Amino acid sequence: MNMLLAAAGSGIAMIAMYVVVFGALIYFMSIRPSRKQEKAQAELRASMKPGDSVLTTSGFYGVIIDIMDNTVIVEFGNNRNCRIPMQREAIAAVESPNYVKTEEEE
Repeated sequence: MNMLLAAAGSGIAMIAMYVVVFGALIYFMSIRPSRKQEKAQAELRASMKPGDSVLTTSGFYGVIIDIMDNTVIVEFGNNRNCRIPMQREAIAAVESPNYVKTEEEE
């Protein structure tokens, strides 16, 4: 009887170990990289300032004219009449106007 209980106890411990390993694998493969990317996007949006060139999530390039709480006014093209208010979350990438690529980055 004691051997039967010992075998059942080691089986439960083995299953618990698999659950823990699987949970850690899921965390390090999906949740952690996702949070890291969200943090980088939040830092990018916090560092935006008027005059920065931006790429929107819909694929349009523009220049930030004004920044309010959750709204950014972006000017598209050379037409001054094409200023559109957008949510901050609609900005996918930011490039400062004085940024110059070096040969090492290419």
